[in-house]
Amino acid sequence: MKLPDKVYDILKWVTMIVIPALATAYVGLAAVWGWPYADEIAKTSAVICTLLGALLGISTAQYNKGEPTEYEAKHISE
Repeated sequence: MKLPDKVYDILKWVTMIVIPALATAYVGLAAVWGWPYADEIAKTSAVICTLLGALLGISTAQYNKGEPTEYEAKHISE
């Protein structure tokens, strides 16, 4: 599962910056304003970031091996 560069860059940014920042903001504000589900949101964001990080790691490993994507494999042989 080698991702196109643009998709990889966006997913990496979402995984490393967006999700943790939004979760931290919500959890912090929930403590001040009494918003519900702060623990659930913190745990959910951690699980999603871990999953996306693992998928990005797999993509990076395949990219470093030089394996073609499914699209490239189909069109290289034509």
